Amino acid sequence: MSSTPASPSRPAVSLRQDAGIIGLVGIAHLISHFSQLLLAPLFPWLKDAFQVSYTQLGFLMTIFFVVSCAVQASSGFVVDRRGPRPVLFGGLALLGTAAFGFATAPSYGVMALWAAVAGIGNGVFHPVDYTLLNRKVSPGRIGHAYSIHGVTGSLGWALAPALLVPLAIAFSWRVALMGAGTLAFVVLAVLWWHRERLSLTPAAPKAAAPGAAAGQGSFGFLRIPAVWLCFWFFLLWSMVLTAVQAYAPQAARFLHDVPMAMAAMCLTIYMVCSAGGMLAGGFLASNPARCESIVGAGFGAAALVALAIGFAPLPALAVPVLFGVMGLLSGLAGPSRDLLVKRSTPENASGRVYGVVYSGLDIGQAIAPLLFGMLMDRQHYQGVWLGLVAIQLLLITSAFQMRRVPRTAAAVA
Repeated sequence: MSSTPASPSRPAVSLRQDAGIIGLVGIAHLISHFSQLLLAPLFPWLKDAFQVSYTQLGFLMTIFFVVSCAVQASSGFVVDRRGPRPVLFGGLALLGTAAFGFATAPSYGVMALWAAVAGIGNGVFHPVDYTLLNRKVSPGRIGHAYSIHGVTGSLGWALAPALLVPLAIAFSWRVALMGAGTLAFVVLAVLWWHRERLSLTPAAPKAAAPGAAAGQGSFGFLRIPAVWLCFWFFLLWSMVLTAVQAYAPQAARFLHDVPMAMAAMCLTIYMVCSAGGMLAGGFLASNPARCESIVGAGFGAAALVALAIGFAPLPALAVPVLFGVMGLLSGLAGPSRDLLVKRSTPENASGRVYGVVYSGLDIGQAIAPLLFGMLMDRQHYQGVWLGLVAIQLLLITSAFQMRRVPRTAAAVA
């Protein structure tokens, strides 16, 4: 079996070892993204079951992501101090338990309680995943590791409606959620079986060099401007993604008279094409020097496609195709996006940096349903697409600013 060259800080690792850790982290990441869409595909059933509005149902997602944000920002410290494996197992157990809690909930209030529990479980994954990948995967394969990680997340989003809706139609929404909980515990059992591969010694604090800038301790990374620019970037990116997941297919349906069944396919097509784009993006990310250009080109082209969907006269059959193109372009930028964060991460602070940066995802996913939901309620369907374009342009600007902002706390001391 071939192996990558050894580095001073890491021994040579075989392709099989790298593939094993990437696969295990990937299926855990799939469950995280799958759980983010536990409720949204079932909204029509939940609305009737609890006699609530779509706004109230959307608020369950807001609870989920607000709690996840708080946990994600703090769990990175636990990962760095205790290691990622116990944190990962705890997160999966909470997601599985929350799914069964949703399935047996007698009221909307109890659903809100379980949404908070699910948010706690979801909040641990990015600090855990990126710590494992950054410390256990060979440097020469890290771009591919990021692409597979992104692919599994997209597949998790695609799997949720594909699994839950048929189960709800055939049986009930409660059975669908029990199926989701069972899937989470099956994955937990698989990871437990391979737990030795996930073992990782907690990162030891790095001794400060003589003359180093103050503030280089546990919270020193918070003084790095690039970390906060990454946080802002991920907040914007998650707003785009949430709008596409929750509202863009319906907005396109009203604008172009797309049949309901075809509109429902748009999100799955987007996610599958995004996964394909991430696979290709792993090869593009092999050269870190061009990460900003790849991100800018990918989201710039995706913004043009969004503009066409929102404002061009299109036949209904063209809409799913353009969703696929938009997903492919966004996916191409995914691995390069993750490398931008890696370049801003101090040694031995991976969990903390990724916890703070990726909490921007949760904040964006908590804000977007409210902003784009108001546009949908007022039937401003073109406004939904214009908002997507505007945020993607901000993403491009943020990516190119990465080249200019300081990447160390010492640079701003």
